[in-house]
Amino acid sequence: MSNPLSQESPQEKNAVPSPSVSQPTASQAAVSKATSAVKAWGGVFTDATDKRVEQFTESISFDSRLYKQDITGSIGHARMLAKVGLLTSDEAELIATTLKEIEAELDAGTFPFSISLEDIHMHIEKSLTDRIGDVGRKLHTARSRNDQISTDLRLWVRDAIDAIDQALRELQAAFVGRCDADFDVILPGYTHMQRAQPVPAPHYWLAYCEKFERDRSRLVDCYRRTNVLSLGAAALAGTTLPIDRVESAKNLGFAAVARNSMDVSSDRDFAIEFAFCLTLIAEHLSTLAEEWVLWSTVEFGFLRPPQAFCTGSSIMPQKVNPDVLELIRGKTARVVGSLQTLIVLVKGLPLAYNRDLQEDKPPLFDAFDTVLASLHLAAPLVAGATLNRRNIAERLDRGYLDATTLMEYLIARGVPQRSAHGMIGRLVRLAMDQGVRLADLSIDAFRAEWADFGDDVYDHLGVERAVAAFRSYGSASPQQVRMQIDQWKERVAQSDRKPDIGLKVG
Repeated sequence: MSNPLSQESPQEKNAVPSPSVSQPTASQAAVSKATSAVKAWGGVFTDATDKRVEQFTESISFDSRLYKQDITGSIGHARMLAKVGLLTSDEAELIATTLKEIEAELDAGTFPFSISLEDIHMHIEKSLTDRIGDVGRKLHTARSRNDQISTDLRLWVRDAIDAIDQALRELQAAFVGRCDADFDVILPGYTHMQRAQPVPAPHYWLAYCEKFERDRSRLVDCYRRTNVLSLGAAALAGTTLPIDRVESAKNLGFAAVARNSMDVSSDRDFAIEFAFCLTLIAEHLSTLAEEWVLWSTVEFGFLRPPQAFCTGSSIMPQKVNPDVLELIRGKTARVVGSLQTLIVLVKGLPLAYNRDLQEDKPPLFDAFDTVLASLHLAAPLVAGATLNRRNIAERLDRGYLDATTLMEYLIARGVPQRSAHGMIGRLVRLAMDQGVRLADLSIDAFRAEWADFGDDVYDHLGVERAVAAFRSYGSASPQQVRMQIDQWKERVAQSDRKPDIGLKVG
C-alpha cells in the first residue's frame, strides 16, 4: 500500500511534527468555528483544532494498515445492529456494500488521505457518510473509537499471529529438509563456546525446530487471549442500547466476549504479549545468526551461507560477508526495543482509555515487520547453506569430545561418578601434554588410573563411537535422531497441526 499521506495537498504532505512548535500564523488563527464541527467529536468545541495539534496527534501515517480490519469490524457491527433492530437489514447491507467499495479503493491505493481526519477509522467513516449520508452516520451507533480501535487491533494481531506462525513452519521445514543429507555429518557441540561432546548435524537442526515449536506454542496461547471481543464496551462503560455482543463475536470470529467494559477498553495486554512472543522469536533467530556467522569464518570453517544471501566489500575483493545473518542478529535489538516501548507505554496508566495507547501501534507493527522479514530470509538461507564436510572432519578429533563417554564407561562398571570424573580428567591432561588423542594413549596409561581397564576401552573412544554410545530419549544417539527426524517430517507435512513441545507422559 502506498504512503497514506501521499495524496494530500503539498502543504499537508510536507507537514511533519517537530519538537519545536512555532506560533500559529494569522491564517491558522483565523480558521472559522465551523471547521471544528467537521470533526466527528467537534460539536462541543467552539475553536478549531490548531494545525500543529492535528500534525502531532494524527495516526493515519501508521494506522492506515488497519483498514481491512476496520472494515471487517464495521461490517460485523452493522450486521449486529440490524439483528437487534437498530438498523434495517437494507441499511446494514448498504453499509457493508459501500465499505467493500472503500476497501477496494484502499487496496488499489487510490483512496485519499488527510491529516485532518486523524486516523483510518475516521477516514473510512467520513468516506462512508459522504457516499450514503445518514445511513452511514448510523454505523457508529453503540460504538466508540475506543472499542473500535481495540477490536481492529485484535483482528490485526490475529492475522499477524497466523502470518508469523506460517513463517515459523516454513523455517522448521527448511531445517527438517536438511536432515537426511546431513545425517552422516558429526559436529562438535559446545558449552561455554568450548568443544564439549559430538552430535550429528541433524541434532543441531532439530534443536532449532524445538525452539521455534515453543515459539509457535506461545503464539497459540497469545491468540487465545487476543481472540476476545472488545466491541460493545463503547467508551468504557458499555451502552444503554440493546446490542448483542455475542452476535458481534460470532460475526467477527471471536471465541469469547470481554466481561468487563472498563478492563477491555484499557487493555493492551494482548499486544504486549504478542510483542513478547516476537521478541523470543527474534532472540532465537539471533542465536542462529550468531552461530552461523561464527561457523562461516575461516577459524571455524563449518559452513558456507548461500552467496545469494551474502554481500561483498567495497575495498577488499576477496570478502564474502554474511550480512543477512548479521542483520537478523542486529534487528533483534529493534524488536526488543519495541517490547520495552510497549511495556513502558502502559506503565501507570489510569483506567480506562488514554490517548497514550495510540502509541502502541508503531512499535508493534515494527516488531512484526522485522520478525516476519527475518523469518522469510532465514528459511531459504537455512535451506541453501552448505556444510564444509572436509574441514569439519579434519578437526573433529580436537577437544577430547569422547571424554564424557569414557567417563560413563567407567560409571557403567561401578566406578562412582566423581571418581570416574577425576580419572578421565587426569587422562585428558596426560593426552594434552603428549599432544595426542585419548585413543592414542597406551593401555598402561589407562590402567595406571584404573586397574580393571581392558582392551575394550578403545571400543569406546573416538567421536563416531562416542555418538553411537548415546541412548537416552532426546539424545544425540543416531537412532534417537533418526526417530526425531521421522517425527518432524510428519509434523511439517501436517498443515493444520498444533505445536507439540515434548514427549507426553502419564
